Amino acid sequence: MNYVDGFVLAVKKDKIEAYRQMAQDAGKIWMDHGALEYKECVLEDMNDPGFCTTFPKGFQVQEDEIVVFAYVVYKSRSHRDDVNKKIHDDPRMKE
Repeated sequence: MNYVDGFVLAVKKDKIEAYRQMAQDAGKIWMDHGALEYKECVLEDMNDPGFCTTFPKGFQVQEDEIVVFAYVVYKSRSHRDDVNKKIHDDPRMKE
């Protein structure tokens, strides 16, 4: 079974293209250091289905924000720790 780190964040709608570029760069770094998969997903349909708590409702997303769900897949917890150490030491992350 794989190990996953997942993140939910609100991004200002007028900053989404800058975020997209940063995510593309970050994804390359994660993959260079051995992550199995790196995904950034933008939530477009923010309607409340009524049967669960949605990201916008759960995180009190503002009108000028959009929700991004990101995740990185690893082989295991120890693999994740190894990859994240390499990422932390990578000079590209300072950019």
